[in-house]
Amino acid sequence: MSFHSTRGRLGLAIGALGATALVLAGCATSSTGGGGSTGGSSGSTITVGTTDKITFLDPAGSYDNGSFAVMNQIYPFLMNSKYGTAEVTPDIAESAEFTSPTEYTVKLKKGLKFANGDPLTSASVKFSFDRMVKINDPNGPASLLGNLDSTAAPDATTVVFTLKNGNDQIWPLILSSPAAPIVDEKVFSADKVTDDDAIVKGKAFAGQYEITDYKKNQLISYKPYAGYQGELGKAANSQVNVKYFADASNLKLAIGNGDIDVAFRSLSATDTEDLGKNKKVKLVEGPGGEIRYIVFNFNTQPFGATTPEADPAKAQAVRQAAADLVDREAIAKDVYKGTYSPLYSFVADGMAGATQPLKSMYGDGNGGPSLDKAKKVLADAGVTTPVTLSLQYNGDHYGPSSGDEYAAVKAQLEQGGLFTVNLQSTEWTQYSKDRTADVYPAYQLGWFPDYSDADNYLSPFFLTKNFLGNHYDNTAVNDLIVKSQTETDKDKRMADLAQVQDMVAKDLSTLPLLQGKQVAVVGKDVNGTTLDASFKFRYAPLTK
Repeated sequence: MSFHSTRGRLGLAIGALGATALVLAGCATSSTGGGGSTGGSSGSTITVGTTDKITFLDPAGSYDNGSFAVMNQIYPFLMNSKYGTAEVTPDIAESAEFTSPTEYTVKLKKGLKFANGDPLTSASVKFSFDRMVKINDPNGPASLLGNLDSTAAPDATTVVFTLKNGNDQIWPLILSSPAAPIVDEKVFSADKVTDDDAIVKGKAFAGQYEITDYKKNQLISYKPYAGYQGELGKAANSQVNVKYFADASNLKLAIGNGDIDVAFRSLSATDTEDLGKNKKVKLVEGPGGEIRYIVFNFNTQPFGATTPEADPAKAQAVRQAAADLVDREAIAKDVYKGTYSPLYSFVADGMAGATQPLKSMYGDGNGGPSLDKAKKVLADAGVTTPVTLSLQYNGDHYGPSSGDEYAAVKAQLEQGGLFTVNLQSTEWTQYSKDRTADVYPAYQLGWFPDYSDADNYLSPFFLTKNFLGNHYDNTAVNDLIVKSQTETDKDKRMADLAQVQDMVAKDLSTLPLLQGKQVAVVGKDVNGTTLDASFKFRYAPLTK
């Protein structure tokens, strides 16, 4: 979440969008499992380096980029997008279509199996969706299945999804999302998140790759799964190793020294700039849709519902004053060296349906900050200043520049003495738990789209039962999002999406700050070794 998350293959298909967390292709020299490229032949070993942490391998237990980057390799999906396309098409499914407004019927390919030999049937699909809904982990993607009423398996290759609201334009995309990996019912628990080691030991894989060696957040080794029958085709690499680094400085050193072939999430803007001068590496860029934002907890923020001074009007004024004070342009320029750009919407620029309500509603009315406007909104609500705001950020998941980003946000909010900001940072594995346990009154998140539609920037955040768990509840917003999901007239749907963005801009349960300018994509490393399509789009930075 993050991420956002995000689904890499879909994000790369959004050609008009921009996001930055650059992938660098290097020149590793080892030809063994522990090293890098074998020198350029197709099918050789690739070594990827990242600081992105894994929360869980179980799809029900995590909704973040580090975890989903692994899931994308090892689990099959009913629907998928081939590299370079936004349209989803059947993957391990033979066909998928609406057979009535509220029934979506999927026919599986015959003879599907998991790597352990267990059959992959419609029962596996039903099990996967039923457990996702039942477990409903606060850090999982179950919120994406809000329109699912039931899943049936009338025969071994047929799955029927019954939906609450008919003509759901998003449902085929959901089947390619983090809520939709198909798992082995003989390995996974039906009612709780399954341990990583049990999944690896059980060889519960049926994606393009299977895991051969797993040391959580240290090393994962993959080999192609021979039984994969999905649309991505045969894996191009005989082996892929992913090394996990404790911090960006070590990742930078490894790519600079040629110890790894690909560096992915998260290098600072300065590190990226420095590495761009290194003749041993190359920066490869492509499209994407990352956004970065602040989440407000409606219970615990200043004047929140469970605080002693609870007052909804004052709480809203605090959020609005923050929106008046932030200087997105300064953060993009000074912290990220132009690799991010200001975001004045809840939907990434370039996505169909995106508007920019925050630009005119807050600050100077043209995207810049306004101290006078912030003073007025607080005074009109009767808020005594300075307002004390505890603001949390994370550097290991969202990159080392997050410290500088939130130092800048703190300075901007404290401008004129309106806020006193208590800035704190927590390691990601704890952070991901705390944020849904009402520990943080306000905190940093990032988002990469799960599917190529503006809805994915709205429904996970602003439905009553949303991924954020920040107690935001606006019935009118909820109902309009649901309406937009089932609206078959394109123009009417775009109007609904615009109205949603206007409404949530007034409520400000989240405060968008930045969107990435470019997402890096790796096609070949400098030795000419092909990076398998699966790793191309799945190791480009797109999730939560």
